Amino acid sequence: MTTNRRNALKSVGLGALLFGAPLTAEAAAKKAATPVKPKTWAKGIEGQRKADLGDGTFLNPIMAGDHPDPSILKDGKDYYMTFSTFDAYPGLVIWHSQDLVNWQPITAALTKNVGSVWAPELTKHKGRFFLYIPTKKTSAPDSKTTSWVIWADDIKGPWSEPIDLNLPRHIDPGHAVGEDGSRWLFLSGGDRVRLSDDGLSTVGATEHVYDPWRYPDTWDVEGFSPEGPKVTKHGDYYYLILAVGGTAGPPTGHMVIAARSKSINGPWEQHPRNPLVRTTSLDEKWWSRGHATLVEGPTGDWWSVYHGYENGFWTLGRQTLLAPVAWSKDGWFDFGGGDLSKPLPKPKGGKAVPHGLALSDDFKTDKYGTQWNFFNPSTTEAERIVRKDGVMHLKATGEAPSTSSPLIFVTGDQAYEIECEIEIDPKARGGLILFYDSKLYCGLGFGEKNFVTHQYGIERGRPANPHGQKMKMRLRNDRHIVSFHTSSDGVTWKRFDRGMEVSGYHHNVRGGFLMLKPGLYAAGEGEVRFKNFIYRAL
Repeated sequence: MTTNRRNALKSVGLGALLFGAPLTAEAAAKKAATPVKPKTWAKGIEGQRKADLGDGTFLNPIMAGDHPDPSILKDGKDYYMTFSTFDAYPGLVIWHSQDLVNWQPITAALTKNVGSVWAPELTKHKGRFFLYIPTKKTSAPDSKTTSWVIWADDIKGPWSEPIDLNLPRHIDPGHAVGEDGSRWLFLSGGDRVRLSDDGLSTVGATEHVYDPWRYPDTWDVEGFSPEGPKVTKHGDYYYLILAVGGTAGPPTGHMVIAARSKSINGPWEQHPRNPLVRTTSLDEKWWSRGHATLVEGPTGDWWSVYHGYENGFWTLGRQTLLAPVAWSKDGWFDFGGGDLSKPLPKPKGGKAVPHGLALSDDFKTDKYGTQWNFFNPSTTEAERIVRKDGVMHLKATGEAPSTSSPLIFVTGDQAYEIECEIEIDPKARGGLILFYDSKLYCGLGFGEKNFVTHQYGIERGRPANPHGQKMKMRLRNDRHIVSFHTSSDGVTWKRFDRGMEVSGYHHNVRGGFLMLKPGLYAAGEGEVRFKNFIYRAL
């Protein structure tokens, strides 16, 4: 070794020569002060965010946007999941996966408007698929506050007409099969009711069977509200999982609790570590986490799906989260993943299907149900749509988005823009909107001579329209900041002189448990024609 080499080793050390010179105190302090950029989502179709990061990990949510109250079913190597769809019809879109992270829509199982659809239960018994559906009465003529059942021999359908189970005082049915083969629906409040052997009617009255675990009185919650009961048989026990604390309101309210019994008839023993999931800090990424279901992974490990609000994005509704579950020596299970703000290892095994669907629409194929839904439609609402030569003809009705049952869809991106070529009949009005419900929406529409601006659920202005009966229109929602552009030729665009801020268009302001959905509307007389609808995540 040369003298210069020995001096270098003495000066900086062998490790420094192998791994780089040591940082000075100033450089080390600067490095420590530099924040590490958190890992973000992968980009899917149209730049939409997706959970699968492509490196064996995923970042929640697995279903971005409004996918609340997830009900998941394992059927061999396949997984199926559906969600509350409230006033959107066709409703109860069923999604398919083989790895629990990547999901594709199959069909919308519920086409008849029977009310606002709350937390459903998707199950399979003796080769037949069942959906148990609680609803709240709306203005639709056939709607009712009760629970229904529909069934199919193929998950793709056709699904049966809804059958009324006459359960007007309970929500969130969870299907279970007892040790003697009896079938049950566990209900909100710790109650249950027996089902007939074919699962299409109830037998006897509801009964109270479980007093849910109660949180300390000092916790900030929305209300006790025991709901979302799900029953899983594992080993010698039936495990009953519920949500308490209210599904919205204070972010620390919603939580997951559990109990177990060796018989479907009880008695039920409280989990010693309740609550198993709960948002405890306003700094967490996911708020109001709850409504969980356990599911076995492709290789026999265990997972849970539940929902939560994204911190800062109440407008996206409750999104579906995936967390690992571990079974302890004491026979209980616990949830992993912490606050779910960081990537997690994907479930082992399984096969990734292409995730999601394109939200752009050339109107050459029918995406009614899998993407587009009417808000609280009449029995003949679907007849308003005619597709021909790449154009969607939408019959005008009502006077504004509030009375015209707009076509809307779910998106899970924090920032996006939609664009469409729109042509109106002389007495019609059409446009692009962000729609929460008939009392809360915003957007831009136009008639033959005037624009119409929609804000806070009312029509606020009618400036002159220089484009006439046909224009291209663009709506951008950039993290709650909304802007509009219009064009006569699709080349030269002009920014519309009215911007909006929509962070308050959500449940804790308006109620309803919905999300702010982009969409189209047609009001007045005649029809509105839509062509080349484009969606871009930003």
